[in-house]
Amino acid sequence: MGRILAIDLGTKRTGIAVTDTLNILANPLITIETSKIVEFLNGYFAKEEVDTIVLGYPIRLDGTANEMTPRVINLKGRLSKLYPNKNIVLVDERFTSKMAMQSMIAMGSKKKDRKEKAGNLDKVSAAIILQSYLEQL
Repeated sequence: MGRILAIDLGTKRTGIAVTDTLNILANPLITIETSKIVEFLNGYFAKEEVDTIVLGYPIRLDGTANEMTPRVINLKGRLSKLYPNKNIVLVDERFTSKMAMQSMIAMGSKKKDRKEKAGNLDKVSAAIILQSYLEQL
């Protein structure tokens, strides 16, 4: 059984999270430049077995698309072509950034660390998206 990897797509940075080998826990992995997603995935898939890619699906509170929704749909199509053997799933990502910030505060993260959004908040958001998916299973 392969791992499950989650992607929290951003315009500049993208958070990546991955499960443990038993697919029980979601762990923040890395934050990368959005333009390097495929390069990162190719390298990661060469080292680790991944069966499912979970994409955070950005929608407004009323369920309508926002400015990031078309980008995520486009990425899903691109990944489906590049990795036809992987299951690609969209998961509602509403409130994940807020939940990630609250989680970091609860864990005792210093204000300075929380401000380093590029290295922390995005990958924690991806982990929350992934944990949400695991709970749905």
